[in-house]
Amino acid sequence: MNLKRSAFFIVALIIFSSCSKGDRDSGDGMIGAKLDTKPYKTFKDLEAIKEDGVLHAITIYNSTSYFLYKGVPMGFEYELLSRLAKNLDLKLKITIAEDIDDLFEMLNNGKGDLIAYGLTITEPRKKLVSFTKNHYVTHQALVQRMPDNWRSLPGYKIDKQLISNTLELINDTVWVRENSSYAERLKNLQDEIGADIPIEHIKGNVPTDEIIRMVVDGEIERTIADYNIASINKTYYPILNIETRVSFSQRIAWAVRKNSPDLLKAINKWIEKEKNLDDYYVIYNKYFKNTRSNRSRIKSDFYSKNSNKISKYDGIIKENASKIGWDWRFLSSQVYQESRFDPNAESWAGASGLIQLMPDTAKEVKVSNNYNPAENLRGGVKYLDKMRDNFEAVKDSIQKVKFTLAAFNCGAGHVFDAMRLAEKNGKNPNIWDGNVEEYILKLKDKKYYLDEVVKYGFVRGTEPYNYVKDIFLRYEHYKKFIKE
Repeated sequence: MNLKRSAFFIVALIIFSSCSKGDRDSGDGMIGAKLDTKPYKTFKDLEAIKEDGVLHAITIYNSTSYFLYKGVPMGFEYELLSRLAKNLDLKLKITIAEDIDDLFEMLNNGKGDLIAYGLTITEPRKKLVSFTKNHYVTHQALVQRMPDNWRSLPGYKIDKQLISNTLELINDTVWVRENSSYAERLKNLQDEIGADIPIEHIKGNVPTDEIIRMVVDGEIERTIADYNIASINKTYYPILNIETRVSFSQRIAWAVRKNSPDLLKAINKWIEKEKNLDDYYVIYNKYFKNTRSNRSRIKSDFYSKNSNKISKYDGIIKENASKIGWDWRFLSSQVYQESRFDPNAESWAGASGLIQLMPDTAKEVKVSNNYNPAENLRGGVKYLDKMRDNFEAVKDSIQKVKFTLAAFNCGAGHVFDAMRLAEKNGKNPNIWDGNVEEYILKLKDKKYYLDEVVKYGFVRGTEPYNYVKDIFLRYEHYKKFIKE
């Protein structure tokens, strides 16, 4: 401990003498990328993206960026991406990188238009990508375990057993992800202090959250993480100490290809606008500062990183999905759309239960208790099967599912009206996408619901239109996180 005190002022200089190259995990990442003159292999700027109508984003599945909780896709990156796509009037498609090192390669090979992930802005990386304006600033911290009996010890005794400055790492091993920015920071630190720091490497596909858990469980003694990530973990692992800084402050940002200047400009304009809104900081706090919600989520069986579960009703959903031949995750998406997995949910129109059956429909499918989850879901699937029988002329299986959902939502009669209108106006009556869906929307207008081919009159077509789209979109998220 004499070494601690004698080195105190030296350490202050060491820590701030150079900015390290870390990301958060959220994002530490690729250090050894090839710095080609033109790292990109494809060209697709904002104009081409808008023609395509889809913003393709690349991110990582972890506890802060993108995950599933109680049937809802969540994450700092996910929420901001949803807002960005809406701002640009684009659909959002998310691709998950298997490993952090894949992010840059996937972007520059055209597998996405944007890395939506917390990357530290560094000079080497500027040769690979163009960074957006930063989202926030953080620093790297040493993550170590408090003494086992720390709650009963006075502060000075705890301090004696902890590493409180970087010089004390000279003979103490640090475990970090292989090829990560944390490993790079440790190499730079060795040069700065003129001594070796024993480094043990962990496989590159192990996320920081899991490495921190290894510290908590005593499998390893210490690691390095971005402070905001370490701070989240400390909320549910109080035994952690995260107060020893090992880097200067770092700017955390997203990235686009170097040949996408218009996209970069649009994203930067959006970031500037967002940072003037309270919502932006509410989203940040939700994932990086709200200790109560973080703790509840991390302990939940319905947090996708803990289990392969969507809701407490997975069992009966699987049983009933098999009766109709659907993926249980798809039926789960519909149940979430109807009730958010609340068996006591009631709609303004009088529908109730997990899958929201109207009283007359419940009688038709012989459901006596709409609030019994198993009975309600059994009846709902029976009714779905009946709706599907109305569309034998629709040969494409996916299109048939879309017609079935729309009929379940607003009634088969209104869907038949939209089919007749589509045919009358030169559209394919057996294709939902871009054909019948356009005319279900028009059935709210007098010009169309009074047409001679329309038998069932007015319907608020935005409801079935969005119903189908939302269920399919949520299903895409479920497929990413939940095994079939």
